[in-house]
Amino acid sequence: MSMTLYDAAVPIFVQQLQAMKVVLEKALAHATVRKIQPEVLLNARLFPDMLPLVRQVQITTDFAKGATARLAGREVPKWEDTEKTFEELQTRLDRAIAFVQTVPAAEIIGQEGRAITLLAGGQTLNFLGQSYLLGFVLPNLFFHAATAYAILRHSGVELGKRDFLGQF
Repeated sequence: MSMTLYDAAVPIFVQQLQAMKVVLEKALAHATVRKIQPEVLLNARLFPDMLPLVRQVQITTDFAKGATARLAGREVPKWEDTEKTFEELQTRLDRAIAFVQTVPAAEIIGQEGRAITLLAGGQTLNFLGQSYLLGFVLPNLFFHAATAYAILRHSGVELGKRDFLGQF
């Protein structure tokens, strides 16, 4: 059996988003035990010119839902980026997981050649489905997920590689 575009997308998105849920649970527990205000972690950055934890989580979900929709030829769900608590981020992760899981494999399988155009950083980017997923979406999804992990690890949250990888 060969791997499909769906196999390279949706299960990976779900695994990473579920892992992020666990990482955020550990972060909130850490804040509670250490008597750290949760907003301190939510607004933490690795460097002043980088985005804070909350944006890293939002962007990770945006890549998962956006890629799933685009590969399936659907409109990308628009969500406001208003989360300010760990609970709100958990809800956003749940919404993203639910959305990507509702798209049937048949809508993505065979879409390697689907033309995908998007605006990013003020530029129009043109892809075909496979290069969009493998060369743009997955690297970005993992970059933002890893940055969220790194922010929390740098902030003292006891996390390990297994937390980042999640269940596979």
